[in-house]
Amino acid sequence: MRSIVKGLVGLFAVFSLGLTPALAQMRSIDPNTAIDADLAPLPQQGNGAPPPAEQNVTVDNGVYDAQTNTQAATTGNAADPAAQAATANQSAVYQKDDLIGAAEGVFGKGAKGLAGLIEKILGDQGEPNAYIAGREASGAFVVGLRYGSGTLFHKVEGQREVYWTGPSVGFDFGGNASNSFVLVYNLYDSQDIFKRFPAGEGAAYLVGGFTASYLRRGDVVLIPIRLGVGYRLGANVGYMKFTEKSNWLPF
Repeated sequence: MRSIVKGLVGLFAVFSLGLTPALAQMRSIDPNTAIDADLAPLPQQGNGAPPPAEQNVTVDNGVYDAQTNTQAATTGNAADPAAQAATANQSAVYQKDDLIGAAEGVFGKGAKGLAGLIEKILGDQGEPNAYIAGREASGAFVVGLRYGSGTLFHKVEGQREVYWTGPSVGFDFGGNASNSFVLVYNLYDSQDIFKRFPAGEGAAYLVGGFTASYLRRGDVVLIPIRLGVGYRLGANVGYMKFTEKSNWLPF
């Protein structure tokens, strides 16, 4: 009997040793997880992080597009306020070539000394934002009167007719007719031309048969250029009174 008991104890011990590793490997399983296991996403390659999205990269002279493998250059003026301001300033004034062409339309193409006179004035005063092209008639006995009419060309506001009167100094007898070209500075509202402009402190010019003087009222400056028989530099001294309609009263 004792031998039978020892044998049963030995079989139980052997059975227990074989069962212990099996129990150690057993784990609980969620049935929902087990069912959906075949739907799980595939594992990422490498370190498991998704590949970085392609981005546009800014370079010195443009933007590099990683998707199209191209580089788009940026425009300089769009990013340069100074260049934009310079362009806007040039569009608000008349340039030298425009003024010389307009003056030659008044005095004749290739008039001797005209281009040099305009270049001299622009070098001293800068570019005007308006000018007047017209004709004058005057009559005097030593001291007389001048009547003129013409067209005001404003860089921003366009054209309008103007008339003017003023004293003429330095004539002997009789009358005279001549052409006139007036450079106009700081005239931001063309209506402000219809005032009296007395002689101001500024440079007077005499080149060939052309004369030019300096008239000013407030910030608005006029530099009339004249050519005609009998004119001297003193003939430009005085004032110019502008009106919207022809007026025979000079004062």
